[in-house]
Amino acid sequence: MQKNLLRSDAILLTTAIIWGFAFVAQRVGMNYVGPFLFNGIRFALGCLVLIPFILKNGISDGRRDNERKALGLRTLVLGGALAGLTLFGGSSLQQVGIVYTTAGKAGFITGLYVVIVPFLGLIWKQHTNRGTWVGAVCAALGLYFLSITEQFTIDFGDFLVLLGAFCFAVHVLVIGWLSPKMDSLRLAFVQYAAVSLISLFTALIVEEVSISGILQAAVPILYGGVMSVGIAYTLQVIGQRAAHPAHASILLSLEAVFAALGGWLLLQEVLTFRQLSGCALMLSGMLISQLWGYFAYIRAGKKERVL
Repeated sequence: MQKNLLRSDAILLTTAIIWGFAFVAQRVGMNYVGPFLFNGIRFALGCLVLIPFILKNGISDGRRDNERKALGLRTLVLGGALAGLTLFGGSSLQQVGIVYTTAGKAGFITGLYVVIVPFLGLIWKQHTNRGTWVGAVCAALGLYFLSITEQFTIDFGDFLVLLGAFCFAVHVLVIGWLSPKMDSLRLAFVQYAAVSLISLFTALIVEEVSISGILQAAVPILYGGVMSVGIAYTLQVIGQRAAHPAHASILLSLEAVFAALGGWLLLQEVLTFRQLSGCALMLSGMLISQLWGYFAYIRAGKKERVL
């Protein structure tokens, strides 16, 4: 049992590292191609990585009758398209925003989606807890120190990434609604395909598309597509099967830390003391928002056993 937990923790830590350093790849890729072309290709690569897993899963699940297949396919396409639209919004805003900000700041601001999700859930009358409010206050203070200037304005890139975080929060809620209704790998494939098609179509309209630019951005695109979209998603699914919920929350939140570390190591990005304080507050807010309910549940369980 302990061995399985350690293995899951190692897998989730690897996932956080891959996702964190993906912000560096996204930042570097913008030197050669436009944001929509970058996303279009990397999400297409993510689809290709998922195909072997989908085929294996399909064989192990066995065959369904034709009526059930048709119904499942329709639900999958419509649901995947809806998820793809929200993911397209988040990834596009993030990718355009990262042109004007640093990889480290983009990583922390994007991570705010874990704090935003419970508040958006209130629209659907989903209950929340005090930890959500405490986490939101910490995250808001952190955002102020990280991105708000002395003139009380926010940098353009940071603002776009923040809007992207709201889209990612909506995406989480959409996935939470859809995932019980269909196979997660197939859902991921359809939504990635939707993001890729919309991004490529947009790139053809608003960006200059060139083979030379794509070749120059090949390494960042490959990392963003194969490692971040394809492999890391699969590792997350595998890791969370046996992971301790608290461990999973903490380890996946470290994505923002690794984004800042990658920006410092590879791009020579430097954060001021004020910005570092903001990062610390934001990370605290993310962790409090995710872990408060879990530990409250544990405490309640212990009280019930005592009674």
